[in-house]
Amino acid sequence: MGICFECAVTVNGEPHVRSCQLLAKPGMIVETETGGTHSLIGTQYIRPIVGEPRDFDVLIAGAGPAGIAAAIAARQSGASVGMVDDNPTAGGQIWRGESNQALRQFISSGAQLLTETRIVDAPEPGRLQAEHFQLGYKKLILATGARELFLPFPGWTLPNVMGAGGLQAMVKGGLNINGKRVVIAGSGPLLIAVAASLLKRGAKVIAIVEQASFKNVAMFGLQLTRQSSKAMQATRLMWQLRQVPVYWGSYPLQAEGNGKVERVILNGGQTLTCDYLACGFGLIPNTELAALLGCQLSDEFVKVDNQQSTSMPNVFAAGELTGIGGVDKSMVEGSIAGFAASGDFRRAEALYNERDSLRPFQSALKTRFALSSKLFQLAQASTIICRCEDVTLGQLKDHCSWREAKLHTRCGMGPCQGRVCGPALALLKNWTIDGVRPPLSPVKANAWLK
Repeated sequence: MGICFECAVTVNGEPHVRSCQLLAKPGMIVETETGGTHSLIGTQYIRPIVGEPRDFDVLIAGAGPAGIAAAIAARQSGASVGMVDDNPTAGGQIWRGESNQALRQFISSGAQLLTETRIVDAPEPGRLQAEHFQLGYKKLILATGARELFLPFPGWTLPNVMGAGGLQAMVKGGLNINGKRVVIAGSGPLLIAVAASLLKRGAKVIAIVEQASFKNVAMFGLQLTRQSSKAMQATRLMWQLRQVPVYWGSYPLQAEGNGKVERVILNGGQTLTCDYLACGFGLIPNTELAALLGCQLSDEFVKVDNQQSTSMPNVFAAGELTGIGGVDKSMVEGSIAGFAASGDFRRAEALYNERDSLRPFQSALKTRFALSSKLFQLAQASTIICRCEDVTLGQLKDHCSWREAKLHTRCGMGPCQGRVCGPALALLKNWTIDGVRPPLSPVKANAWLK
């Protein structure tokens, strides 16, 4: 999903390219980071670029559901709109490779989409620094979405142990999952959606392992009945998965295998044989850009008012960035932000009630799928916590803060810049994870330092 950099390859001589974010095209020369070359014969691939600063009335960071809804609303109000995303296409993780009414409406809206483009700095108000050029704006809407929370346990670094959403994204990108045995573990409705998606692609879903209790999930299901569309969607997914065993109140104790995962042992003593173990313990917001801009956070989310405006002038936020609540919440918040950012406050206010009606679902997600503290005790002294720098839990035992651990062990200083290990350590050791600074992601010096 573009966070961990474990998929890094060299493409046409450019190192550290995230292969999960780049479409393979004829002519690419792809090398592993340790050597070895595979050539895709055909026309030469040229990375899109570059040049003069680009300025917009409304600039949107993130091309997922919230960003797309914001772009449509802002264009309807007559604003010039630019959208930037580091993926090859619009849609975000949830709509990757799909076509729907919202995406078609966005394409025809006249908004300018800049893909495969990473924001690395915010040098001054009204301007963002991308890898090769600057983007100017009068209003900025942050719709940077969320990523999966990974919790370390013995064996979690084995090949084919990956994020649930990450595996789904890879399958959407072309990974052949047909006939493969998959165990899906973690917490939240995403597990059900991923299981149904993989089953449709021919995977053998061995089990869904949900850490929440059956009682909590049942109570969550009752609350869904207040929203008929979500209740129908959940019912349809559960029917598709009616043959798949579900282990309630369960979680992986250990993943084992020779060279890659072959089985997973659950806390109840069950051993499940598998080719893939897909884990997702909920979602956490991508707040790095918001923090760099100085936006106020509350409980790790960006704090906004009724117009989706943040604490910083001319900066708005929408979607999972303001609270994990699903596609419907993201889209209505995006629309409000788009209208408000373009000065159409009447149409923004008309959506307040719809947004408020979705907040119980957000609250239910947080309450019913709250993580058990037992999950924070799975890692052993030899368990790697920081995958980038190979730092184990044992190496962190004598350190009392995130900053101290970074200084002494390089924990959180690898390519992902603590995006994987940081949230895990916030839970495992109750550390405050801070220190966002540019560049927000690895970038060539000549593309940033001018």
